[in-house]
Amino acid sequence: MKRHLLSSWIAVVILGVSAFAQDPALLRPPKGAAVALVVFQDLQCPMCRTDAPLEEQAAKAHKIPLVRHDFPLPMHNWSFNAAVLARYFDSQGKDLGNQFRDFIFEHQPEITPDNLQSFAQRFATEHKTDLPFVVDPQGKLAAEVNADKAFGNKVGIQHTPTLYVVSSRNPARPFVEVTDIKQLFQLIEAMQRE
Repeated sequence: MKRHLLSSWIAVVILGVSAFAQDPALLRPPKGAAVALVVFQDLQCPMCRTDAPLEEQAAKAHKIPLVRHDFPLPMHNWSFNAAVLARYFDSQGKDLGNQFRDFIFEHQPEITPDNLQSFAQRFATEHKTDLPFVVDPQGKLAAEVNADKAFGNKVGIQHTPTLYVVSSRNPARPFVEVTDIKQLFQLIEAMQRE
């Protein structure tokens, strides 16, 4: 009986601490921007693939930044490696990294753990960029992906894609989660009016 009560108390404490650690208010627009889109995505997630073009379209139409965070899910067998490759292309130019992410989404149904590297090489060749045999010899890029994942956990991300419209204009309402992608444009416009 005592053991059961102790286990229950420990579970309540752990849940309370993890709930306390989750804080979407950590999300902010990049410096110089009043409003931004912030997305946590997994390059192997089918819904991330579907939503990505609309996210980019909305950011361009409203002239706001689109901030992408890597959040590879453990159930996906090549998404972490794809995120590391995206970080490599980021290091060659931020736009190049985003183009690689779009390329991966475009070819997502064809990609497997065994052919991911050949897709990356194809992308590199098409963009006249070298792709080293060992992309991340010191593990720095993997550490960046893990840092994004840790940040997502701290924010409270439970699934991908998770998309927020964030603003520095209204401290009482600094963010709103987009739960219906069809409302994305309206949510951005509402945040821009505040």
